[in-house]
Formats: sequence, structure tokens, C-alpha cells
Amino acid sequence: MVHLAGEPIVGKWTHDKKRAIRDSRVDGTRLLAATLANLQHKPAILISASAVGYYGDRGDEVLDESSGRGEGFLAGVCQAWEAAARPAVEAGIRVVHARLGVVVSGDGGALKQMLPAFRLGLGGPLGSGRQWMSWIGLDDVVAAVLHLIADSAVSGPVNLVSPQAVTNRQFTRSLAKVLRRPAVLAVPRFTARLAFGALADEALFASQRVEPGVLKHSGYGFIQPGLEQELRAALGR
Repeated sequence: MVHLAGEPIVGKWTHDKKRAIRDSRVDGTRLLAATLANLQHKPAILISASAVGYYGDRGDEVLDESSGRGEGFLAGVCQAWEAAARPAVEAGIRVVHARLGVVVSGDGGALKQMLPAFRLGLGGPLGSGRQWMSWIGLDDVVAAVLHLIADSAVSGPVNLVSPQAVTNRQFTRSLAKVLRRPAVLAVPRFTARLAFGALADEALFASQRVEPGVLKHSGYGFIQPGLEQELRAALGR
């Protein structure tokens, strides 16, 4: 079974929005895990979504599944989200916590939010652009999940990210190149804070240089490890 449900994090983080982000993940996962644990015929595996937000803002530190939890709201949510699957673990179900990076898809997610400005030539890096972005193509998400279902030796946290993390500035340049548009208008942190509040600091400007250690060790071969190639595939370029 694959469980990916959760309130989108995009939007102004009001008190109610933050509660919805947390409760939709933690309460939903706890209910599902407890229900599966009580079934007479239990599933062999539960893949439950998590996120690289678990690691918090870590600068240039290289992070893998053995790295500890970071600071902040999202890190706390991810820790509680993963802990909520404990009833399934205790019932003998193999549980995998899929810590997703930024999923690159032309049909939604972060890339869809960026495209209007970039297509108008108004895109640019966030602040200095030095913060690391750990991304993964949608095709690799699907293929990696199938790989994890098939590999009975894998359990616990698994980073679903490309082996080639990039800085925000590198991501910006690659997207601008694919779209054949300039990308020189940097977005100041204070402007992003006005628009998104705490989301700006914890997601847009947070630096997470994450390695897919478990995936690589288990023999998974990435379909599209390079960002520019992934962007071209996602955008039909």
C-alpha cells in the first residue's frame, strides 16, 4: 500500500493552515496504520510519504538517511508523520518512509508555480540562490516506489531525491535555459516573507543537500539523474 495524502504546504502559513498541514499527515497516517495493523490479512508493505523537510535548513552539509532531524515546523511535522506509522511497524508490516524532495513535473507541484514568471522572463534565484535543492523527476518517483515495493530488504526512511542535488541558482539557470528566457531578477527574502510568511524560510530558502543513500545501495538506477534533461522531459522541450 502507498500512502501519499496530506494538505499542500503552499500558501500563507496561518495557524489553521499549519494545523491542517500537520493533522492531515499525522492523524491520517496514524488512522491508516492502526487500521492496517488490525486487519486479519495485512499488507506486506506500507510506503508512507514523508519529505526532506525532515532535515531542516542545513547549509552545505551532505545529508543521508542516517542524518538527524533538523529544526523548524516542517522538520517536526515530518518526524511526527513518520512516527504515526508505528502501529503498522509493530504489527509486522514493512514500513518505508519515502522522504520526497522537490518533485519535478510539468503537470503540478513547485515547477508549475514557477513557470508563469519564468515564461515571461521574470524568473530568478531566491535570494543568493546558494541554498541546495534536492529534486526528483516524477518518473523516478513512480519507478523508485515500485523498486521499494519489490525489494523486501528495505524499510525505514528512504530519500527519494536525484543523486545530483543543485543550488537554487543552478535550478534557475537550467529552467531559464530550457525555456529560452532570461532569469536575472532575484527574489529578496523579505519579499518572499511578505508573500508566504514562514513558508519562505522553511521551504523556499532552506538548504537541503540530500543524498539518495538507501536507493543507491539497493541498486536503484535513476531514469533521469540530470536536472536539465528532466526539465526538458517534463516540459516537452
